[in-house]
Amino acid sequence: MDHQNQSSPSGIVIIGSGLAGFTVIRELRKLDKAVPITLVTREPGYFYSKPMLSTALASNKSAEQLVSSNAEGMAAQLEITILDGLDVTEINTASQTIETSKGSIPYGKLVLGLGADQIRLPLQGNAAKEVITVNDLEEYAQFRKAIAGKKRIVILGAGLIGCEFANDLVLGSYEVDVIDLAPQALGRLLPEAAAQALQTKLSEAGVRWHFGTTVQSVDRNGESLTVTLANGTVITSDVFLSAVGLKPRLDLAKASGIATGTGITVNRQLETSAKNVFAIGDCAEVDGLVLPYVMPIMQAARALAPNLIGQPATLTYPAMPVMVKTPALPTIVSPPAKGALGDWKINTVEGGLEARFESSDGKLLGFALLGTATAQRGALTKELPPILQ
Repeated sequence: MDHQNQSSPSGIVIIGSGLAGFTVIRELRKLDKAVPITLVTREPGYFYSKPMLSTALASNKSAEQLVSSNAEGMAAQLEITILDGLDVTEINTASQTIETSKGSIPYGKLVLGLGADQIRLPLQGNAAKEVITVNDLEEYAQFRKAIAGKKRIVILGAGLIGCEFANDLVLGSYEVDVIDLAPQALGRLLPEAAAQALQTKLSEAGVRWHFGTTVQSVDRNGESLTVTLANGTVITSDVFLSAVGLKPRLDLAKASGIATGTGITVNRQLETSAKNVFAIGDCAEVDGLVLPYVMPIMQAARALAPNLIGQPATLTYPAMPVMVKTPALPTIVSPPAKGALGDWKINTVEGGLEARFESSDGKLLGFALLGTATAQRGALTKELPPILQ
């Protein structure tokens, strides 16, 4: 559906109606009230908070209740055109047009806010196709429908999303088993002692952990699923949720000859290898970094918006701690940079744990704060070096 006016050849076209796309638009409108902006999306064009998907059950929010504004509302509020329900099939960088399922759209500047897909591991068994992922509002609605009236849920993946869903589900009185090949939860973010503290609290809440193994097969057995692990353990469940991580959506960029690495390669102005084409959010890779979190998107949008209207700006990343939404033990982590030299120092405090990653000369390079120690977030963040200067 076309909300507002059609695209202008000199206007800005944004593909993707996630947080990245809408945040860039908000930043643009702070700088320029008049530049024509068209948002193209395969989704219905509504705005919702994706981070709330993994905590909505305990807060008694349905998928519909997570929508804060529909497409008509967003188009009016931001004075943009929203073309929803459209698949983009090609970017013609020479003619500066995109081809969609409903025709060609010209652009002056193009922003790729394509997001990322959930990684789906190849699983054996006659119920492998019943494995659910939750990566958007429609998938969340399907998940809620699948677990209605059920009690037992298996989660593959003990990373950030897996742990958040596990906590949310046990708060909803579900029986939850979490499986991960790693020896601990949040293996890429937390030192062992901090992970153990979080695991203990989630265990007390009802989560059952299965570390150091993976799923061998998922089979339908009447009304239930039989999940067989590589270590021989057999779990009977009603629903299987996969949350093993994200992979940037690269197909459109690759097909259009735009350079990609782990993500769509961009410089510090968020420019891709194609003239007048930019990328932001979970699909973008800046200086080797793909950061699928809220704060990096906000930083990138503040740098991208001025560049789109001819005002040069360079992206920088300050230290940006990540909040893990696990009420059983609130956790905030700012992991050290990849390859950083140092050691974790653990300090157990009443009601929590403080883990500091320090260099040999005592400089703070990262931290993990759990429970009451999360109160130290502000003070410790000031000590951290920037991620990207």
